[in-house]
Amino acid sequence: QVQLVESGGGLVQAGGSLRLSCAASGRTSSYAMAWFRQAPGKEREFVAGIIWSGRITRYADSVKGRFTISRDNVKNMVYLQMNSLKPEDTAVYYCAADYSVHYKSYPGSNENEYDNWGQGTQVTVSS
Repeated sequence: QVQLVESGGGLVQAGGSLRLSCAASGRTSSYAMAWFRQAPGKEREFVAGIIWSGRITRYADSVKGRFTISRDNVKNMVYLQMNSLKPEDTAVYYCAADYSVHYKSYPGSNENEYDNWGQGTQVTVSS
């Protein structure tokens, strides 16, 4: 099974930026990928998704205009650029892959659509 490893989390002040990376141990070029997050005491929620080609992306309303998801299929990497961070963005961020469907035309936002997960990386935004 392909392993996903997130990195790039940390502590940042409100208004700052972070770039999360997700490294896959195997090929991911034909699969949709996504980022989810889980804040303390809350359920895991969808943040952003991207289809296999990178041409179509999808964002949660709470991050639109601030976060950008991208991918490099040669390097088997997925990224999440996070700008204008807010304290409410504090959470553990997870990378996920949907290995059930090749060449999906639109990234799903339901965590049940993703069957491979990383261990997560902590993002803390101070006010």
